[in-house]
Amino acid sequence: MKIAIAFYRIREVDDAHAIVGRETAEAADLDEAIAIARELLRTLDMPQRPDAMTITDEDGNTIHSSRLDTIENLDERPQP
Repeated sequence: MKIAIAFYRIREVDDAHAIVGRETAEAADLDEAIAIARELLRTLDMPQRPDAMTITDEDGNTIHSSRLDTIENLDERPQP
C-alpha cells in the first residue's frame, strides 16, 4: 500500500500542528509502515525534532498516529 508519513510539532497552548517532515513510501502492512516511520525519524533531515507523526493511506485516511515520546528508543537517532 502507498502511505504518507507526516512528522509534526505541536504547540501546547492551542494544539496547533506544524509539519516538519513528510515522506511517501510503499508498505506491505501497518507494521511495516510504522517501521518505515521509525527509520525516517532517525534519518530524515528535519528542521526541528517532531512531537508526533501520522501515517495516512493513499486515500488520505489516517491509519496510525502517535506522539513520538511514546515510541521506544527515540534517542537512537544519530547526534550531529
